[in-house]
Amino acid sequence: MAALSPPRPARPLLVTGDPGLLDELLRLCAVAGIEPEVHPDPGAARAAWPGAPLVIVGDDVTPGMARCGLPRREDVVLIGEDLDDGDIWRRAVDVGADHVVFLPDAEAWIVDRLGDVAEGTGPDAHTIAVLGGCGGSGVSTLACALAVTAVRTGLITALVDADPLGGGLDVLLGGEDESGLRWPDLAGARGRIDGGALSDALPHLHGSTVLSWDRERPPAIPPETVRSVLRAVRRRHDLAVLDVPRDSDAVTAEVLRQSDTGLLVVPAEVRALAAAAQVSRRVGPMVRDLRVVVRQPSSVGLTSEAVARGLGLPLAGELRPEAGLSAAAERGDPPGLRTRGALARFCRDYLAGNPAGVLRREAA
Repeated sequence: MAALSPPRPARPLLVTGDPGLLDELLRLCAVAGIEPEVHPDPGAARAAWPGAPLVIVGDDVTPGMARCGLPRREDVVLIGEDLDDGDIWRRAVDVGADHVVFLPDAEAWIVDRLGDVAEGTGPDAHTIAVLGGCGGSGVSTLACALAVTAVRTGLITALVDADPLGGGLDVLLGGEDESGLRWPDLAGARGRIDGGALSDALPHLHGSTVLSWDRERPPAIPPETVRSVLRAVRRRHDLAVLDVPRDSDAVTAEVLRQSDTGLLVVPAEVRALAAAAQVSRRVGPMVRDLRVVVRQPSSVGLTSEAVARGLGLPLAGELRPEAGLSAAAERGDPPGLRTRGALARFCRDYLAGNPAGVLRREAA
């Protein structure tokens, strides 16, 4: 029996009678690698209107849309003609547009939206940035454990090493010899990156897609590359976990801006609390939801509640000491592999109670 061809992606709908605008939109569709359905007026677009994954409407057809009685729907983009036209926002409300954009300023944004349609992706991955309040706080260990635990719960998971001087998360996962791209291989990437192709080209370790560093080439990755890569990663996964350094450079700032939640790992010590307060003040404005994870020592330390109060941050939970982690890492066993360990228990509880929620998508 002949193999079935994969289904074609649903086509975006372009509604405009302006030849110049249509030529521009067709060019952007070609850049995104997708063929649109085109209609010159709202009446002709009636049949395609409800099912199109994205509708792009020219301002030239807005007068006729109200008369047409098209149903309200999401994912409608109105292309304006004049930046100084204040009435366009009223027309956007009238036609139910989610966004009003202008060319050529919005070209990259439109290509990105069209590319999402071409890839057939769902919502972006929920993204967790893990960073330390001080040196040696166990950020990489927690990041790996979160990824391992997420995979165990059925989430399509990516683990991204954003710390070029951390030694490589692939080493911590026992996969430094696995083939696949590392950050230096992506240094020249710009613009939109196909999320599926990127995921296929990266190492897959313990069920996670892993983007790490190698140990030979210098870590010179520009912020625009980081932005493109992380966007591609987020389009193809349920959850992305980022291991973030405490540096205050432009790359770290971009990584934090791409994150939904930040977990600041802080040992329950007075000096660590003082250092973490500085980190919190610096990164707090860059992360939508910054929380503290308190790493408790084997001996007596500050209470987790006291650390959270001292930082003025919500408490995500505490990490209790777990014997054998270092020995397991030497064997190539990733953190969080022991399901009954304190680390795996924290990760399981955190992911289960994450207030932002994590949406599962079907594996491609």
